[in-house]
Amino acid sequence: MGYIPLGTVFGFLFVQAGASWWLAVLASIFVFAGAAQYMMIPMIAAGMSVGTIALATLIVNLRHVFYGLSLFNKLPQGRLLRWYLVFGLTDETYSVVTTMPEESSHNQMLLVTFLNQTWWVLGSAIGAVIGAQAQVTLVGLDFALVALFCVLTVEQWRSRKSARPLWVALAAYPVAYLITAKHALLVAIALSVATAVVLQGRANGVAQEKTGD
Repeated sequence: MGYIPLGTVFGFLFVQAGASWWLAVLASIFVFAGAAQYMMIPMIAAGMSVGTIALATLIVNLRHVFYGLSLFNKLPQGRLLRWYLVFGLTDETYSVVTTMPEESSHNQMLLVTFLNQTWWVLGSAIGAVIGAQAQVTLVGLDFALVALFCVLTVEQWRSRKSARPLWVALAAYPVAYLITAKHALLVAIALSVATAVVLQGRANGVAQEKTGD
């Protein structure tokens, strides 16, 4: 339900940028891209082309490719359900799904994804209506995003099998920021993936040595 205040801020800012309230709701239904939806507000206000916005969205959401790959064997075989889960895979949904018990069904994964999008759409509608009817400030409410990620990090920590992913991520971002502040997130993800590949390779090598012994 942390998506409600996040969606509210998006809907409010979207309308304040000059768009119709119902477009904010449609964007949350058919785009549902979280941070990318925030990003497209100034781009739309600046009159950028759809192609430019689509390319920027692809770059920002490229991290979702790695999310999907790690869940590949857990996705249902049914085409419609599979594609909806792929479409609805956000940072928060991924975090919740990966902390669910191993025996969780595909229907439970679908329910989590659907509820998350429902909260986001509801929040977008609330924010859009507020933005269209009154000139109010939502200063500070955007901190809900930080608070939500803190909660998700704690849940990931509690269900961890290894503490390495967290430490690698914490180390990768400042290194990436020193390399390129504007693209720190993408570089940090690349560093984290490369580290994971190296660590997994070493783990497989150790396992093979033990098997050989």
